[in-house]
Amino acid sequence: MADLQHEPHDDGLVLPPDTSPLGPIEQTPLKVQIADRLRTAIVTGKLKPGAVLVETALAERMNVSRAPIREAIQILENDGLVETVAYKGRRVKPLSVREVSETYDMRQIFEMRAVRRIIERKIPAGALWQPCQDMERAAQAGDREGLVAADERFHRMLITLADHQLLLQSWNSIYLRVHQIMALRNDRRVPLTDIAANHPPIIRALEEGDMDRAVGLIAEHTRSLESFDPATIAGAPQ
Repeated sequence: MADLQHEPHDDGLVLPPDTSPLGPIEQTPLKVQIADRLRTAIVTGKLKPGAVLVETALAERMNVSRAPIREAIQILENDGLVETVAYKGRRVKPLSVREVSETYDMRQIFEMRAVRRIIERKIPAGALWQPCQDMERAAQAGDREGLVAADERFHRMLITLADHQLLLQSWNSIYLRVHQIMALRNDRRVPLTDIAANHPPIIRALEEGDMDRAVGLIAEHTRSLESFDPATIAGAPQ
């Protein structure tokens, strides 16, 4: 019997044995596409804490019906980024001062543990240079959104390199809030080039296996919460 993968089609094309790139195209549900766009707007600070999400306005702006908008907002509510307020509808969930503080506390714990594990297990840290370089390019271009995205990739990669499943799961439970807080905070903070410059010393300390310096640098980096008032980015009165 002939190998069907090698039979010519009507147009004369002969398919190679591995045709996986030519497999079925996945159709992402509209509600997921909308949720992804809204989630990005929230975690990059374009949609601020407390912003009301009006289905009719969003449907008109995105040129879709209200049904997938409603389903997308429900996804974001499950993410913890949106909340329903009685008699007022849905809004981007405000950040309390306590939530900002506790999120940064947990971030510090997770990242210090990741740094220790990377050095203890002699895990190569070279993969961290790519997001670091992306941050530098974004900073030079004045691209805040690009820098925040690259910053998030750097810290996610740091956690991933530690090769600790529970640690990664715990990080996943807060990373949307971390990204959102970083974006809101960086809008009010130091020059982008200074933000980008914080990261190369961390990588060098990891590559040199200098535990004390690496832990100290990541602690200092994540402890930057102390240098600003979390109430300045919290979206609700305390």
